[in-house]
Amino acid sequence: MRSGYVYIMTNASGTLYIGVTSDIERRIYEHKMKLIPGFTQRYKITRLIYVEEFGDIRDAIAREKQLKSWNRSLKIALIEKSNPEWQDLAANWFKPRHKEPQDTQKSQRPQQP
Repeated sequence: MRSGYVYIMTNASGTLYIGVTSDIERRIYEHKMKLIPGFTQRYKITRLIYVEEFGDIRDAIAREKQLKSWNRSLKIALIEKSNPEWQDLAANWFKPRHKEPQDTQKSQRPQQP
């Protein structure tokens, strides 16, 4: 049985994206490098803020469906339980092609309207 991951990513304005994969590093790399056309590329979703690992990909798919059915406030509560500052959990996974400007803000969490 293949293992699986369900993950939540965001952008600078706080848009949330929930996905599932059997290869978390490859998939996050694809999002960060904007390799796959679609929602995450269009909305510049590049920060991994939540991840769960499952021993069986079918359990990860079921969890993804569950999370997608939740309202935004439940999703935010889940994220903030383990990552209250919305830090990019994959910030050091890949060697950047160019130097990113240093963020002077303490928190990465976008301001809510």
